[in-house]
Amino acid sequence: MLALIDKHGWDAEVAAVPATFHLFPDRIAPAVEKRIEELREKYDRLICVYGDCGTGGALDATLARLGIERIDGPHCYEWYGGDTFNDLMAEEPGTYFITDFMVRQFRTVIMKGMGLDRFPQLKDDYFVNYKRVVYLVQKPDPALIEQAKAVATYLGLPLEIRATGYHLLEARLVEKLGSNTTNDSSL
Repeated sequence: MLALIDKHGWDAEVAAVPATFHLFPDRIAPAVEKRIEELREKYDRLICVYGDCGTGGALDATLARLGIERIDGPHCYEWYGGDTFNDLMAEEPGTYFITDFMVRQFRTVIMKGMGLDRFPQLKDDYFVNYKRVVYLVQKPDPALIEQAKAVATYLGLPLEIRATGYHLLEARLVEKLGSNTTNDSSL
């Protein structure tokens, strides 16, 4: 988000909720609602840049009730991959996707968040049905590619790297905010 804000010259800020809530989707909508209530008076416009991410529609219901818009799409993999994501899933449903963020935070969000740091034997149970890891690269970085290789090695899965950039996320944000505009918005 920060790279896109800088690239397009948006007068916007990012107000996040914990990424670990992806592991507990029932926490997403209440946390987003709390952030909205905290920020509502500060900004003229709020845009939720969060996929449904397993909330089963609870996030969209909350946002509709609050009158807040959201970037279209079910999750970041679709935002970054677009048709490539759909093609990869059709080709191999047992695909474990990772993004720049997930590569950077694998130890914290995945290993610690899923308890693999304390119960390493769970790895095989959690990942038994996966056949490959696909790294959707937003911003090419040799260090992150090496980390992605380490993730794939840890999981015992082959790695595929797909340079996607910000793809649909960027396009959808530009559609909402324009480019090189000044907006008093929070994303």
